[in-house]
Amino acid sequence: MKNNQFARLSVDHQTVLNELQRIHFLDDQVSQQATVADTYRLLLRKAFLKAKSGNDFNSKLKNYLAEPGTDLVTYLDAKKPLTPEVFYLVALQLLDFLVGVDYEINNPIAAMKKMQLPMVEAAGPWNKDQLLDAWYLLLTTHTKDGQTFLDQLTNQGYFAPFYHLPVSMKPLFFNGKAQAVFDTTKLIRDVVYVESSVDSDHDGKRDLLKVEIIRPMDTEKGLKVPALYTASPYNQGTNDEAGVAATHNVNVPLIEKQPNELSYPDIAFHEDESQLPDPRPVAGESKQATETFSREQSYTLNDYFLARGFAAVYSAGIGTLDSDGIQTCGDPQQTEATIDVIEWLNGKRRAFTNRTDNIAITAWWCNGSVAMTGRSYLGTLATAAATTGVEGLKTIISEAAISSWYDYYRSGGLMIAPDGFPGEDADVLAIETMSRMKAVADYELNIKAYFEEQMKQMAQDMARESGDYNTFWDARNYRKKIKDIKCDVLMIHGLNDWNVKPQQVEKLWQGLRDVPVTKKIILHQGQHIYINAFRSIDYTDMINLWISHELYGIENGAKELLPNVIVQDNVTPENWTAYPDWSDPEQPKTTYNLAEGELVMDKVGHKVLSFQDHLPDAVFNRYAAHNDQWEHEIKSEEKNELSENRLVFKSSPLDEDKIIDGNVAIHVKVAVNQPFGMLSFQLVDYGEAKRFNVSPSPIQGMDLGYRWREDRLREFTLAKFPTPFKMITKGHINLQNRANAWKTDELKPNQFYDVAIELQPTFHRLAAGHQLGLIIYATDFGMTVRGNQDLHYSFELESCHLDVPFK
Repeated sequence: MKNNQFARLSVDHQTVLNELQRIHFLDDQVSQQATVADTYRLLLRKAFLKAKSGNDFNSKLKNYLAEPGTDLVTYLDAKKPLTPEVFYLVALQLLDFLVGVDYEINNPIAAMKKMQLPMVEAAGPWNKDQLLDAWYLLLTTHTKDGQTFLDQLTNQGYFAPFYHLPVSMKPLFFNGKAQAVFDTTKLIRDVVYVESSVDSDHDGKRDLLKVEIIRPMDTEKGLKVPALYTASPYNQGTNDEAGVAATHNVNVPLIEKQPNELSYPDIAFHEDESQLPDPRPVAGESKQATETFSREQSYTLNDYFLARGFAAVYSAGIGTLDSDGIQTCGDPQQTEATIDVIEWLNGKRRAFTNRTDNIAITAWWCNGSVAMTGRSYLGTLATAAATTGVEGLKTIISEAAISSWYDYYRSGGLMIAPDGFPGEDADVLAIETMSRMKAVADYELNIKAYFEEQMKQMAQDMARESGDYNTFWDARNYRKKIKDIKCDVLMIHGLNDWNVKPQQVEKLWQGLRDVPVTKKIILHQGQHIYINAFRSIDYTDMINLWISHELYGIENGAKELLPNVIVQDNVTPENWTAYPDWSDPEQPKTTYNLAEGELVMDKVGHKVLSFQDHLPDAVFNRYAAHNDQWEHEIKSEEKNELSENRLVFKSSPLDEDKIIDGNVAIHVKVAVNQPFGMLSFQLVDYGEAKRFNVSPSPIQGMDLGYRWREDRLREFTLAKFPTPFKMITKGHINLQNRANAWKTDELKPNQFYDVAIELQPTFHRLAAGHQLGLIIYATDFGMTVRGNQDLHYSFELESCHLDVPFK
């Protein structure tokens, strides 16, 4: 195991003393101890929270080895000097590492160094100052189970006596991070209704938005806290059956599109200038909400911070249960409604205690600072909100977020489904998240007819058959306004996420290069997942450091300490590495030419290779029903039923490890026998190896505070058996969209055209001995339409090459 801690602050000795005193490990009793051994014993006594008596404590200590052949009680009773070997042998046990697995009893220092656990570099015997420095470091060190030792003590109740601190002493920070000194058994749960700046259902009234708030009881005593705001259209439930019924058939033919001469201004979206209804009159004011709730659809990262001096705010937004309006799937109205909650939190917008009485209520408990959190659609709305430059939004922590909805449901003039959801589209997602349907009387009597009409319009505007970028998609492209972002941005994305594909975050990362905000990115090996409960990285600590600075203004060096880029390695488990950049556009690329079956450095002569796209009906139906079989066989080197439906090219085995960092570009010269066609590409890592399991393996439960909620600790592990290949990245293009996604060009049958495409960006380590592979094909059974048409594609190899950005 390798300890990957990026958020641990290195502090001077005076800070050690101050902070240990702040959290009561250093007090008069500790200071007055005559010997180092006695001081150490007292520090341990404070850490053994389950031992109520001295005998209980001594009994517990007897379970710990101080040195080979000597338990800790015997060692301390003998008044022996405290050495690094003794301290770190005990530390490894306190941190739950396993003897014989993680360390050897006779050499704890070697284990500490191997696992990159922080140590005081001072040979023994130690003095009291060295002991206190070492104890401070120990509190900030991660246990084998993925939390700091101090968090482990927190979960056992260490900070329970701190609940009664006066609000003037809260929140409490240690090592630059907020600590769990707030009583989660006394959280206050309020519901308010924010008056938005949109009328998405066109009923002549501004849409009211239901907002659920969880805040510490200390806010009733004068403490103002920042808000972690999660905008989740799923928060009030979903209409899964209606979504399934609306799902589109993907077993349809690719069509010929009529050429056009469109330029971007022809399809650019322009803001609606229609008049907004007047605000509601205010009939009175109140500080107390009149509605509450029992259990929110929470995000465990927010749960963690509820114990640490932050409020959690959830809003499903327009078109959801108990709110007004309709679902619009990412359009400017949804963005406006999202930032309206932020404006209420910082005092710039009104809310009411209920939907009818017009009694206004302010966010008097909030200090006006807001961070947005969440994954997928939740992170998407955080990104959308950031592009408005809304005041009060200090940072977004966007995980697997969409930055352009076109790139979620389309690509290169093609309908491209998010992985695992063939047939989903913008209208399907709008229907699924229109939880206002669940209020039957409200929906049937007030909104159903209008919403159904809008869904018909959406189905037409999103131009599913053409797959082109148009005004509908331009309205849902947040990247156009990246320059307006004023908050700091922390992005997290999976390099194997084929739902919200890596391009979504890479384009945001590139767009932020010249924007004067702090930006950080974490790239992991997962698919569409959260990583806040990973054992191998101090993700929660990083977020704590980040938002303690962003929302409370703590000068903890978060912007300087956290690396610009952190990447999880795809070869060695539990290995994360810091880099200064990702996908640098100036990075040189290595060119491979396409020869028959090979990727080569030398130029190749004239050669034409071809493949077809049609399959026998039985084979087609099997792949359509079992996409996993198609996924395996399209990459397999063995002859199979897809052998005539693809071209495979492989490099020679690599002499050394190489890292692909960024966008791989492909240039081909292609002809097709019809006036329409599409190409799909996969870049593949060929080589027999035990690779990461697709999903992280659950390890055990993980407490988020004292007698509070839990999360599930997880980690990527190697599969039991080796596999011969793994897809690195992929890409698709409609051959009639050779110039761009909104301009359709003529495609003459059997005429060769030059086509260039960038695959989804990646960061992938190719191990020595492995081969880089490229597969060219047409129908992607997991993402494109599946017409099973009589299409034949031909390639002039002398004009085909692959540009790879090796780091």
